[in-house]
Amino acid sequence: MSRGWESKSVEEQQSQAAAPKPATTDANAETAERKRQRQSLELQRERILSERTSSPHRRSALENALADVEEKLAELGWTIHM
Repeated sequence: MSRGWESKSVEEQQSQAAAPKPATTDANAETAERKRQRQSLELQRERILSERTSSPHRRSALENALADVEEKLAELGWTIHM
């Protein structure tokens, strides 16, 4: 009995799914992880900068948090863009 094109397509999809996929290199994975870390830290920095407070204790805590985030960003090779 002949098979229609639908069954051939399904068979092809199954063979492609079973075929070994090229492994992601460690360099690509590391680069992607560094990018995710940098984006996360940039978002934290923006949130800290957007906060306003009149409390000197809270302001001090925000300044310390900002310094910590910027230090981590510097370790990832980030520079302040003005």
